[in-house]
Amino acid sequence: MSDAKSDPLLIPVLSASNFVIGMGAFLVVGMLTPIATSLDISAATAGQIMTVYAIAYAILSPLLVAMTGAIGRRRVLAAGLCLFALGAALAAVSSSTLGLNLSRLFAAAGAGLFTPVAAATAAGLSSEATRGRVLAAVFFGLTLAQVVGVPAGSYIAYTFGWRWAFWLVVALALPCIALVWMRVPKGLSFQATKLSDLAQVMKNGPLMLAILFTASFLGAIYVVFTYLAPMLEDLMGFGRDGITLALLIFGAGAVVGNILGGILADKLGPARTLLLVAIGQAAIMPAFSFLPMPPWVVFAIIALWSVVGWSFMASQQSRLIARAPEAASVVLALNAASIYVGAAAGSAAGGLVLATAGPSGLGVAAGLFMLGAVAHVIASNRA
Repeated sequence: MSDAKSDPLLIPVLSASNFVIGMGAFLVVGMLTPIATSLDISAATAGQIMTVYAIAYAILSPLLVAMTGAIGRRRVLAAGLCLFALGAALAAVSSSTLGLNLSRLFAAAGAGLFTPVAAATAAGLSSEATRGRVLAAVFFGLTLAQVVGVPAGSYIAYTFGWRWAFWLVVALALPCIALVWMRVPKGLSFQATKLSDLAQVMKNGPLMLAILFTASFLGAIYVVFTYLAPMLEDLMGFGRDGITLALLIFGAGAVVGNILGGILADKLGPARTLLLVAIGQAAIMPAFSFLPMPPWVVFAIIALWSVVGWSFMASQQSRLIARAPEAASVVLALNAASIYVGAAAGSAAGGLVLATAGPSGLGVAAGLFMLGAVAHVIASNRA
């Protein structure tokens, strides 16, 4: 097995590729209004584009990772990025919600293949003592996408049209495909996985309880996050610049939270860190139901919300790998699927709250969902 230290560019390349995936996956959040206006649909209907992506990712990621377990990691990672770029290109030329939703199936398949395999590759090339920080480094690209990619996509969508935002994703994906092919060692492989390994993990009740905490935690967050832009438009009167700034602040908080999460995972342990961030989120998110507020207060809440929320992933991945190191790829794929199960459930719940209680109901609803996540992580830690 190769050592990551033999190529100092390997982890940055994986992280950069995750940046493109993070931008392509989540830029929809910042441009729901331009998409809705262009296609003559409601914001809630436009939000379903994210829900479709989430469901497709949740179903396809563990299946694709298990089915490609015997293939070299370089080929799998490059194929995932190619599928993702294809999905972005199809989205850019779509003229209906049906076309957009179909394009998101390709994007979800590519992301669902790349991100968990990249995490498993990084984990397999690192020591247990540094695993939290290495995983945080690979995941850094996804958080950086929140800082630069998503706000940039939002600005482009509002200024030039939402299709140009998807073309930007395609343009960024192409060099990443080449870099992955050049930097990931040829023939790099770990213990091969197959569909029976996926079935075995899914039969493990305590392990699945731990994996599904990702869904309950992120589901609560997505009640607010999916509809953050229309909420800020309705309750704060924000336009393009205000929403772009809010997303930029959220992204900066994500970077800080990701780094902090890796440190806390190595220092406090994953279980304590996860309980701490879940309690913090349950306390923060109800504040969104008290809008409008002075803009600086809103931006401060968004920053804190993001830092606490993004402190989650490194700890969760470290906890799961420690419980099933022999099936790391499959476990991380199921964890990645749980991200989008949570995103789909949270987006759907948020859409229902938006339609029935209006944007002011989103914060309280998210806080209540997060209390369920607190109970979930306590139960999974005991199991």
